[in-house]
Amino acid sequence: MTFMLDDDKQRQRHESADLIVGCDGAFSSVRRAMVKLIRFNYSQQYIEHGYIELNIPPNESGDYAMEVNYLHIWPRSSFMMIALPNLDHSFTVTLFMPFTYYESIQDREDLINFFRQNFSDSIPLIGEKSIDREQLVKVFFAAQPLPLISIKCNPYNYLDKVLLMGDAAHAMVPFFGQGMNCGFEDCLILDELLAKHDNSIRKVVPLFSDSRIENCHTIIDLAMDNYIEMRDLVNSRSFLVRKKLDQWLNTLFPRSWIPLYSMVTFTRIPYERCVKDRQWQDRVISRAGKVCLVSFIGAFFYVTYKTGKLSVFNDRFSFEF
Repeated sequence: MTFMLDDDKQRQRHESADLIVGCDGAFSSVRRAMVKLIRFNYSQQYIEHGYIELNIPPNESGDYAMEVNYLHIWPRSSFMMIALPNLDHSFTVTLFMPFTYYESIQDREDLINFFRQNFSDSIPLIGEKSIDREQLVKVFFAAQPLPLISIKCNPYNYLDKVLLMGDAAHAMVPFFGQGMNCGFEDCLILDELLAKHDNSIRKVVPLFSDSRIENCHTIIDLAMDNYIEMRDLVNSRSFLVRKKLDQWLNTLFPRSWIPLYSMVTFTRIPYERCVKDRQWQDRVISRAGKVCLVSFIGAFFYVTYKTGKLSVFNDRFSFEF
């Protein structure tokens, strides 16, 4: 296959290759060329939220300013802030929120009031105590909120000549932490297919595309859904109860009941199957809940009837209190 490259002097030259592997990111030039092909589906979505990165430095003793080995989340329903530890004992802090919120913060006073109302405990952590607010102001206004993009396409190949991998094939928002992992899995699956089919590019390239599309589209959707979970649902009591129930059932049945997050993050179970297993778990819990409710109602009526506090008259009930 012949293609053109731009060198450092912005000149084009022709090169030949048996296979072009496009690993050139979310704004892939290879994918842009494939869009012109017949029957190539492509969609991209910018969500209405952007992000700015802040920093929590080490404390005065040089240690972490917060508990390490945790993902710290400040969930605020329609937006959130997270902090992750670094090896130098600092934390990378990322603020995710709608662009309209950023636009409403025009000066130092707006910013300090916003953080006082929403993240008051973080203000002393961002910078030294004597200059914490000025450090926050300096870092915040030195940056511009960056967009978040989600990309789907189908297929990932053109015949056996071109193959998309990584963000070029399936860029996603970062809320499940699977973007890079999914790219690594692309490499692993391609290697497995090559080993299975005697390194036949002609066979492997279409097979790779067919085997990855549904799974990659699934994790793109999961990543979007997890943003809602992180910024909002973690404040819900029913959500927390379900998390505890999943942990308990996983302890009892470690092989047959794995929480969705664990399946996605710590196993090689295909993403599509992870979702199907989660749907099966939802049905089991729903049916178990209905059985428990019916059993409770039946037991209640039986006990009250036996104790003489319930009388039955044809099609109506009479309770004695």
